[in-house]
Amino acid sequence: MADHDLTPDSAPPWDEPAFEREEAPERDENTADIFGEAPPAPAPVAAKPLPEPEAEEAGAAYTVLARKYRPRTFEDLIGQEAMVRTLANAFTTGRIAHAFMLTGVRGVGKTTTARLLARALNYESDTVHGPSVDLSTEGRHCRAIIEGRHMDVLELDAASRTKVDEMRELLDGVRYAPVEARYKVYIIDEVHMLSTAAFNALLKTLEEPPPHAKFIFATTEIRKVPVTILSRTQRFDLRRIEPDVLAKHFDRISQREGARIDPDALALIARAAEGSARDGLSLLDQAIVQTERGQTVTAAVVRDMLGLADRSQTIALFEQVMSGKPGEALTTFRQLWGFGADPVVVMLDLLDHCHAASVAKALGPEALSMPKEQAARLTSVGAQTSAGTMARLWQMLLKAHDEVRRAPDAMAAAEMAIIRLCYAADLPGPEDALKALRDGGNPGAGPGGGVAVGGGAAPGGAVSAAPRAMAAVGAAPAAPVLASFDDVLKLIAEKRDIGLRLDVEQFVRPISFRPGAITFEAAPGAPGNLAGRLVRALKEWTGQPWLIAAEGGGGAESLMERQKREEREALAAIKSDPFVASVLSAFPGTEIVEIRKVLAPEPAPIEPDEAED
Repeated sequence: MADHDLTPDSAPPWDEPAFEREEAPERDENTADIFGEAPPAPAPVAAKPLPEPEAEEAGAAYTVLARKYRPRTFEDLIGQEAMVRTLANAFTTGRIAHAFMLTGVRGVGKTTTARLLARALNYESDTVHGPSVDLSTEGRHCRAIIEGRHMDVLELDAASRTKVDEMRELLDGVRYAPVEARYKVYIIDEVHMLSTAAFNALLKTLEEPPPHAKFIFATTEIRKVPVTILSRTQRFDLRRIEPDVLAKHFDRISQREGARIDPDALALIARAAEGSARDGLSLLDQAIVQTERGQTVTAAVVRDMLGLADRSQTIALFEQVMSGKPGEALTTFRQLWGFGADPVVVMLDLLDHCHAASVAKALGPEALSMPKEQAARLTSVGAQTSAGTMARLWQMLLKAHDEVRRAPDAMAAAEMAIIRLCYAADLPGPEDALKALRDGGNPGAGPGGGVAVGGGAAPGGAVSAAPRAMAAVGAAPAAPVLASFDDVLKLIAEKRDIGLRLDVEQFVRPISFRPGAITFEAAPGAPGNLAGRLVRALKEWTGQPWLIAAEGGGGAESLMERQKREEREALAAIKSDPFVASVLSAFPGTEIVEIRKVLAPEPAPIEPDEAED
């Protein structure tokens, strides 16, 4: 007699829900096996926390950091909080998709997330009997999935199984129920490499999958995946990890590894990783062995390891380019070249600085994720440059980067690009030239009306252009020569810009001064646009560009602070005079309200006769 009643109204046993049918035991526990021994009692699987990464013992094979610190739980995934929150809500409500599509750049955790998803779908412990994103305690199937030996979790590489016959062979096993776990999970990495026929073979299974099968796809080229496949999956875009988040993550790992690395060096590694945790850990692995054990890995060591230019030096190069100084710019570039900087990387840095200066011009220095001193310098460049000039410079830098990358001599191509950029930095844009032509002026004149010579034009060009400018606008007064910061204060007073004068006297603590460049420390309460206002005013009054940057500290006293200090010192000197002290003691409550300097009267002019006498 059959164990199941196969009547027309009854469903076959393989279509019944698992919880409605009794599963017969595979064997009688009281029966001896074919070797005559009693079967061993199954050992209970005790849930235990995932082991923390430990240092390798002497002689053991070394495990690279990218593998050693691979995330073991969803909480370990850095920078992917939105995806983790969505998955947690889906698992809590039971709305779990049958197929997932994970996309993102290399090293952000696509394959790691796929394995965590496989563990979460098949999670089971003594107390949890359903899918769970809480993987802090190792479940029954977790260890086998982590080690890649679970028979119900198949991890495949689409690059090696691109043909349709291989996909059909794979899909033939989908209809069979899992052997041990809750779901049969298929992880297909780099799914975009499947052929069109293989995608078509996969399409029908994705449209009507069996309830016991789950698909997890990972790809770096989401645009190569057919939309018919994408529409049948739940897509997660894994974001690039921000450099500051990566730097903190690398700092924790370096401390655990017992390595000493400067924060600036970690910032360089995080920046070079370009949002990829795996690439960053590989670089961190390389940086740790740059010095002897116990020594500190400095930013200079990492910069030399990566072949990067000093960022402060490339900012100086950018400032020289924007000031139209080809001689100084070439000297700075050759210094960078001598230190081993790649010309292509230097061009990329100049592109970054152009972008940062443009962003700071629109949003302020707070929008830049870099040290305050560097942000202030780039903000100053953006403040004195028009948006049109920055846009043209960006286009020229893009072309220069491509030229340097393709040129047989990268250094020569970079130097030619720098010279071209210096000459073009001060040239008027098409809109300014058209306006000058319409007004009957010189189309070579800049926005201020003077003749633009590109900062590095030959003296002959400047001389030949000067008569035409003077004929058009008349002889202009000589530009003031500013030899010190006090000259700047006098010029502001002469121009009667009361607001700028008060702000400069109260909030500017000068650090260094040279013609065309001022560095200062901003006193507390200084307006955020002070440097930009001062740049525009000095450029208008002197006719030349100025670089003005605010640094974090080290400045001298502002004019107002100096005046107040001198008043306090004068008051203290007067109070220490014996006569004044006796007066103050004789009249309690007496205060010195004001100190005035009495000018000595000028002697009367001596008549000639009196002089002879």
